[in-house]
Amino acid sequence: MGFEIDVKINGINLSRLLVLGGGVTGLSVATVLKELGANISIYDEGNDATSFSINRDQALSTQWDLAVVSPGWRLDHPFILELKNRGANLISEIDLAWQIRGDIAPNQKWVAITGTNGKTTTVEMIAAMIRESGKSAIACGNVGDTVIEAVTSQDPYDYLVLELSSFQLAWSNLPEFHASGILNIADDHVDWHGSFENYKEAKIRILDRTGVAVLNADDGEVVLASQGFSGKKVFYSINTPGPGELGLVEELLVDRAFVDDPQEAQMIAQLNEVIPTAPHNVSNALAAAGVALSVGVSHEQIRQTLIKFRPGRHRIELVGERDGITWVDDSKATNPHAATASLMSQLSVVWIAGGLAKDASMFELVKRTKGRIRSAILIGQDRELIAQQLRDQAPLVSITYVDDDKNSGLTLMEKVVEAAHSLAQAGDCVLLAPACASMDQFTSYADRGDQFQDAVRKLVLR
Repeated sequence: MGFEIDVKINGINLSRLLVLGGGVTGLSVATVLKELGANISIYDEGNDATSFSINRDQALSTQWDLAVVSPGWRLDHPFILELKNRGANLISEIDLAWQIRGDIAPNQKWVAITGTNGKTTTVEMIAAMIRESGKSAIACGNVGDTVIEAVTSQDPYDYLVLELSSFQLAWSNLPEFHASGILNIADDHVDWHGSFENYKEAKIRILDRTGVAVLNADDGEVVLASQGFSGKKVFYSINTPGPGELGLVEELLVDRAFVDDPQEAQMIAQLNEVIPTAPHNVSNALAAAGVALSVGVSHEQIRQTLIKFRPGRHRIELVGERDGITWVDDSKATNPHAATASLMSQLSVVWIAGGLAKDASMFELVKRTKGRIRSAILIGQDRELIAQQLRDQAPLVSITYVDDDKNSGLTLMEKVVEAAHSLAQAGDCVLLAPACASMDQFTSYADRGDQFQDAVRKLVLR
């Protein structure tokens, strides 16, 4: 590990520690704390994959010093409530990592980003901007390393840039962020939170302990939800910024928040230096710039980062072009808000969508984008939610259903690409932007995107 720590954190004895959840977060917590000398047991519903897994009865019959909860567990899950009734001290991985940071890296600064869409791209931009300034930084949390892995790195980072989901925020109470950003708040994960209001409340919790709030002025839910925040607010917009804001002036991204005179504007970058130059990605770049400027990164260092930066895989990723038709993989668009941004970046779309909707409404998605959709190819468990909205709001859009057929000799995604190829015309974009999660038919959104790309290369670009 590169350091030693007593088998106590802030006075909490770790001789008997329960980790709830045996997924990525739970296993990383168990691995790190076991190396620190803690006695670890894991309880995971339906999964006894580790050598130190225990069953429900064992978990409930033991008096634990601490129970670390992975973010997938609902706050009102019966097992969680039973543990609380028995007096268990429950804590999130984020809170535990913050306490460890106090022992081993007290000068490390944390910044964070949340939102329904764009989090991964934005935190990776921020980390790259900070590194461009000569400081060490890593994007972590809901992307890359878990926070506990990042904070216990052998060479402590100057900055951790946390991507935080609504699940993580719902469970976390301790971290203090130098700056945090809220990119957008739209219908998502209602199945987990129980209502949109609960989901929104979880997102806005990121402001409870933050110094500078970087907020999307173009998102009405963000503006409304952040009204109670009394700290420093920096709004950003893809429109002309007012004093104290970041935004666009003609073909330039400009700063009027971190300049000596807010009546003046300092160029951050040229618009065409943000790739792809889609509205939502420009918005992400402005959010990242706001957080980076708050920690002392210069305008030129931010510009150089944006010139070199490219989003991660499966985020509006160009697969190829043939016969005037472009093929784009945005499998990471796992909710209606993300799919809306993706569809609005194209003019004429053969749209591939469907999967697990997580109780999200498709009404606003179709309402906003129906003028861009020429044909829709629908897959997955909740595809009828999309189909019904298309029939109601865009009856001229053709709808094609594609099902998995083991006897066809083609994979599901090969059948999808075959159908799209027959529908697409020169000038169209065949766009995989599912607006749904993937786990009904694929192992992950990355698996879904990989299969799409493989099928396009096999059947179209060969």
